[in-house]
Amino acid sequence: QVQLVESGGGLVQPGGSLRLSCAASGNIFSIYAMGWYRQFPGKEREFVAGITSSGSTRYATSVKGRFTLSSDNAKNTVHLDLNSLQPDDTAVYYCNRVDSGGTYWGQGTQVTVSL
Repeated sequence: QVQLVESGGGLVQPGGSLRLSCAASGNIFSIYAMGWYRQFPGKEREFVAGITSSGSTRYATSVKGRFTLSSDNAKNTVHLDLNSLQPDDTAVYYCNRVDSGGTYWGQGTQVTVSL
């Protein structure tokens, strides 16, 4: 089993920044992709950003140019830098990992953008 531990959520003012981190541990298999999703109240979880094992990144249109995803493969960790945050970015952010052993989710971390 793989555990994903997220950190870095919190409260930030509009225009501010946060860094989310996600560390994978446990029975690690060859990775296919790792990234982040978010869920607004009453909505389905949606894709935010992802990175493949080759280092290729992809972003949702709503965050492109504001969020940056990076990875530390040696530590099985990904980081999501959230910049120019707006109230519409308020959500629970979930780390996701897909490898040859399956698909895994973190427990979620709350990001709140408010004055």
